[in-house]
Amino acid sequence: MKVRIKFTKTGHMKFVGHLDTMRYFQKAIRRANLPVAFSGGYSPHMIMSFAAPLGVGTTSQGEYFDMELTETVPTDIIEQRLNDAMVSGVTVCSARQVEDGKASTAMALVAAADYFVCFREGKEPSDYDWQKHIPEFLEQSEITVTKKTKRSEKIIDIRPFIYKMHAVDNGVFMQLASASSNYTKPELVLDTFLKWLGEEPKAFAYMIERREVYANKGNEESPRFVSLEALGDKVE
Repeated sequence: MKVRIKFTKTGHMKFVGHLDTMRYFQKAIRRANLPVAFSGGYSPHMIMSFAAPLGVGTTSQGEYFDMELTETVPTDIIEQRLNDAMVSGVTVCSARQVEDGKASTAMALVAAADYFVCFREGKEPSDYDWQKHIPEFLEQSEITVTKKTKRSEKIIDIRPFIYKMHAVDNGVFMQLASASSNYTKPELVLDTFLKWLGEEPKAFAYMIERREVYANKGNEESPRFVSLEALGDKVE
């Protein structure tokens, strides 16, 4: 049985890195007494994979990982047992059975993600009406940035990777490309927007929350984004 777990990561847990989050869930799965499957060989490990690493300091309402069980367990029981083993700052939202196979793993499916970004107190742009300029920013045919790699720098157009961007309350909602080939950070988009406004981005200015992660069930020309949770089924 292959199961997809959706969980939130808030509070002090936002400072726990991706690898430590993986280790935390491995221990929680053991405490929950779930029949998790292990790989073979000399160094067996739990068969599980996370959809997309979350940056340190970022909170989330929609994180995912897949794991394999050696027997069928009702999804409500999986959710209950895991929540009984959770610490403050992590809550399991749902468990869903998903298709077997590498092509259906959460990591392989990730195509887009929703974010909410706001400014820390004292780090806001000097332009009080900065939010009203977002539609004009998106009207550009190209939004170029310089991306640095270990070996070189290259100029890329990130406009095709900004699916949505609009003002919400005191911040910005963004839906951005998140596949491995076009992963776009919300910090990069907002930095670029501020520079376009003539503002210099301040260090540690943003508070970022990832709200959902999606698979694309359409194509590049006509994407149809579906949450990773919606691709699974409950099991009684």
